[in-house]
Amino acid sequence: MKVLVLGGTHHVGRAVVEAALVRGDKVTTLNRGISGVPVAGVEEIFADRMNRDAVSKAIGDRTWDAVIDTWAWEPRVVQDTVELLADRVNHYGYVSSRGVYQWPWPSNADENAPLVNGNPFSENSENYAEAKRGCEISVINTFKENALIARPGMILGPYEDVGRIPWWMRRLERNGRVLAPGPVDTPLQYIDAHDLALWMLSCAERDVGGTFNVACEPHFTTVGELLYTIKDVIGSDTELVWADPDLLEREDFMLGMEFGLRYPGLPKPSGLHDANVTAAHQAGLTIRPLRKTLAETWKWLYDEGNPKPRPDSPSLDSLIDPAKEKIVINKITQF
Repeated sequence: MKVLVLGGTHHVGRAVVEAALVRGDKVTTLNRGISGVPVAGVEEIFADRMNRDAVSKAIGDRTWDAVIDTWAWEPRVVQDTVELLADRVNHYGYVSSRGVYQWPWPSNADENAPLVNGNPFSENSENYAEAKRGCEISVINTFKENALIARPGMILGPYEDVGRIPWWMRRLERNGRVLAPGPVDTPLQYIDAHDLALWMLSCAERDVGGTFNVACEPHFTTVGELLYTIKDVIGSDTELVWADPDLLEREDFMLGMEFGLRYPGLPKPSGLHDANVTAAHQAGLTIRPLRKTLAETWKWLYDEGNPKPRPDSPSLDSLIDPAKEKIVINKITQF
């Protein structure tokens, strides 16, 4: 296929480019050209998506079989893009988010769960959920049955700039005793960026459209398996001390990256790690082993040193008070 990737140098976009090249697709990327590392073997065109005229000039008279849009959010910008590409692309895949569902998310919710409101012509991106929903509407209204809306939850894998797995890898690399968000058998649900990319490309090739929750099955792994596997992958001697969420609440202690298992001061979230993903799996989604995701992430961190995370990503030093952590650990281990 001839594939246009909007973005292509960070996390999901980078995964889409790499997966497409491995498949033998001919890849074009469109981005500003000022951040991230370009991937060899692609045609690069440059424009700021906020500037419709610049995008129109950059794409020229090119056509593609499919476009994968990994850009974050702003409905008006996505609306401009779908209008420009309506006669140039057959299939439009948009990376949305499970955040478009009304909060709190019901347990085992499928794609028919209640949605937030969205305006496809809005220029306001302050409300992430409403902005993402507006972007979805833009894509669906223009491409109809040729629109693929992917609603992932937690996206992991190499080039992750949010800092979830990199944060824990760097934290466990320090060894010693470390607080971990218990209970140890709490289920986690996620998607590897490369599995998401491969699935979206396969859907484009097979002319599969529709809206899908995209993640592993709800009980595919647990927070315990995740952190113990990280320990094994990086060769850490860290002792994980599992903290009950009620204890963390009483001690007013935030662990930094808790994978959405707890929001301090609020009731325990429901539906975050048990989405109904039957439709995506029936449409061909496959999930690589957790260890493979973690090993590939560690290799990326090791090869690139300490890649710079997003400005809003947490650092080890800014979110953890070592003295208070020690106090909480002592309260747990003294019994």
